[in-house]
Amino acid sequence: MSEQGKPQENRARAARTDLTQGSPARSLLLFAFPLILGNLFQQFYNMADSMIVGNFVSEDALAAVGASYALTTVFIMIAIGGGNGASVLTSQYLGAGNYRRMRTSVSTALLTFLVLSIVLAAVGLLFNHEILVLLKTPDNILEQAELYLGIYFLGLPFLFMYNILASMFNAIGDSRTPLFLLIFSSLLNVALDIISVTWLAMGVDGVAIATVIAQGISAVLALFILLGRLRSYGRMEEAGEKAGDKADGTMPDRAPLFDRSMLWTGTKIAIPTILQQSIVSIGMLLVQSVVNEFGSGALAGYSAASRIESICIVPMIATGNAVATFTAQNIGAGKLDRVRRGYRASYGIIAVFAVVIAVILALFNEPIISGFLGGEPSPEALDTGTGYLSFIGYFVFLLGAKSCSDGVLRGAGDMVVFTLGNLVNLTIRVTAAFYFAPIVGVAAVWYVVPAGWLANYSISFARYLSGRWKKKRVI
Repeated sequence: MSEQGKPQENRARAARTDLTQGSPARSLLLFAFPLILGNLFQQFYNMADSMIVGNFVSEDALAAVGASYALTTVFIMIAIGGGNGASVLTSQYLGAGNYRRMRTSVSTALLTFLVLSIVLAAVGLLFNHEILVLLKTPDNILEQAELYLGIYFLGLPFLFMYNILASMFNAIGDSRTPLFLLIFSSLLNVALDIISVTWLAMGVDGVAIATVIAQGISAVLALFILLGRLRSYGRMEEAGEKAGDKADGTMPDRAPLFDRSMLWTGTKIAIPTILQQSIVSIGMLLVQSVVNEFGSGALAGYSAASRIESICIVPMIATGNAVATFTAQNIGAGKLDRVRRGYRASYGIIAVFAVVIAVILALFNEPIISGFLGGEPSPEALDTGTGYLSFIGYFVFLLGAKSCSDGVLRGAGDMVVFTLGNLVNLTIRVTAAFYFAPIVGVAAVWYVVPAGWLANYSISFARYLSGRWKKKRVI
């Protein structure tokens, strides 16, 4: 590379963590930590609506937001899963040093998911009421839930664009920029929530509008920052080509904005990844109808506990996502032994988090739930929420082990067994909840969760041990 290209290379490298160099454990931890913080703020971002309406509006308002939460989380996970799937290509091209193809993979993903988000938003707006009725949403909160969900669908393209952009930052080894943007948007969302509910006397419509505004601003900022980053990689490659790669004297080719072959390859990876990222949310959505039949009190407690659970599982999911990026970059660089070392190191990371989470939920589940439900929660809501949290905290390590094993398969592009494991997980959770809830009560919904995690982990871990994932390189 010429001297002209070195400043651009240095700036681009300074903005990312090189996962192909240094101690695997340290590289993983440095990369995973901003991911964990970012995902925590993402959950805080989503949780703010529930806390504010639960404390300043009513328990029914909390139940209305909770009734919408399972569905909105599915869309969030589709966006995150799609971005993570597309990021496998981006990471492997980066590891191989092919910056032109890397930039094309980013723009292909952005254009694809922009179109998809617009289609999904239109479908959601058309069938908003029917979806909530199908989920057996209680009549006393149906109107509020429909209002919240309708506004949410209007902002769906912003939600998709931000999450796809965040995945692209992670793919190039930059987990800090999405963190800073999430901190900004979370604080903005909370401020707008408080203003809309307390000053403007709005209800669920106010918190929904606040969410859309915060997501929109974050998406626009993320787009401009990523475009600048990609231009740096473009200048690096052009400098290298002018220094001798283009021996015939012709100008370097521009990276195309869209590539059909990348769309096809990315889709094959993204669909199972969307399923993996959505598995908890799809299960929540299907099980939501079971919880709804126990009334709005149980739904409020379940909604509060679900929000807390979504925070508790963040370190596990984020570490698994870090393992996927780590795997993809190192496969692109041809460093398979480093992938194995990183996978082993990930168990130490999730073990520490699992112990901390279990202790906190065992000791403080009641005050945590009470913080969501307001001054005097109903006994039914409190019992449901505390029962959920006091049980699930002991099993989060299983989710972490599953996520890290899935991460290796996803980063390698080995999607068949990956998909099978997640389908088994979903089937066990949903089938058992529907079967046992009429017998055991609403507690059956969370009693079956660890069984699904264990089955998924067993399948993915067996695939990892077989070593067949090493042959699945996608570039």
